[in-house]
Amino acid sequence: MKPVHGIVAACFAVMLFAAWSAPASSFGLSGIGGRLGTVDPEHSDASLAGGAHLEFEESGSRVHLQPSVMFWSNDGLSDVNPNFDVYYHFERPGKVSPYLGAGAALHMYSADGPGDPGTDVGMNLFGGALFPMRSSRLFAELRYSATDLSQTSFFGGVTFPLSH
Repeated sequence: MKPVHGIVAACFAVMLFAAWSAPASSFGLSGIGGRLGTVDPEHSDASLAGGAHLEFEESGSRVHLQPSVMFWSNDGLSDVNPNFDVYYHFERPGKVSPYLGAGAALHMYSADGPGDPGTDVGMNLFGGALFPMRSSRLFAELRYSATDLSQTSFFGGVTFPLSH
């Protein structure tokens, strides 16, 4: 297993452990999902990107905590980035709702051949819309990651609730 894959697996293990050990009055694991879209990194061509996320919320709150891992690769350069985002949705659950959020990311870049581009800490700013479905919630999101290699991306995705 490549070292980056081990880091990603460790991040998810920590997130899942935190979900099962959370007190009832705090943020609890409420959903799991994935995303697919495009990313346009600065000084590079646009690329297909994907990721997975966990969603934590406190009952009755419109604030969501969303740790995630995303990946893209293009022209020999790739980025695996664990994120920790917080977002706020404006409408009550069950209605179409816009949302805004921000967060932090760790970008782990690698390149084919000699000269590893390294690791970079970044800030995420994003917004989108939530679309409730019968057994899931779809979303469309525009995201900007401010790093040494800034990235603009557009994602569509789904979150499957773990409880109602």
